[in-house]
Amino acid sequence: VQLQASGGGLVQPGGSLRLSCVVSGRTFSTGTMAWFRRAPGKEREFVASIRSGNIGYAESVRGRFTISRDNAKNTVYLQMNSLKPEDTADYYCAATMLGLIVTACRNPNNYNYWGQGTQVTVSS
Repeated sequence: VQLQASGGGLVQPGGSLRLSCVVSGRTFSTGTMAWFRRAPGKEREFVASIRSGNIGYAESVRGRFTISRDNAKNTVYLQMNSLKPEDTADYYCAATMLGLIVTACRNPNNYNYWGQGTQVTVSS
């Protein structure tokens, strides 16, 4: 199983980016997929998750980020709008075959497949 994340880059504050994560080798249509991020000098933190119709967001991104998935393409997306300098981080997609409950989605230990990360820098 491989997760290939892409779409990162340099953007000005207030700008937008769309991250993509393509999964190959297995279908996760009934499982949970998520995005995490790690800022320089900080621990990895939960950003957003999606499992069937259940979606969860970290409070810091709620209302600005949107997670979605295309099961036909085995791809999960993260649309990031109104970006702030504090959103600067390496973003990682993660997946598990399990249908996690909401609270469990936020724990990175519950995911056993990870992408390589894509860097997002928000700066003027």
